[in-house]
Amino acid sequence: MALLKAGPKIDHDSATVAAIQEAHLKNILRLAVEGKLILAGPFLDGVDLRGIFVFNVETLKEARILTESDPAVQSGRLVMELHPWYGPASLVQVEAMNERIAKRKMVE
Repeated sequence: MALLKAGPKIDHDSATVAAIQEAHLKNILRLAVEGKLILAGPFLDGVDLRGIFVFNVETLKEARILTESDPAVQSGRLVMELHPWYGPASLVQVEAMNERIAKRKMVE
């Protein structure tokens, strides 16, 4: 599991922020399609803790590599704090269920 936190570099101009966010969302979609990311989402209370990723990987090393592929992490806008976590096996079915019940799909 990765906790996404505000990073040290938050002084980007609005165009750069928009580009980083778009790339961040595309990376999330890529990881989900690859089956490496089971769950992702933002926290909405405006604190330093910005979001969460739940990975479907065997090791923290693999999670770290995936984390480092995120453009928001690469830019310094986000940092990720990784923790080993074990959840229910049914979590791998979240994407399939989401596709059936989602009101709108994420744009690729």
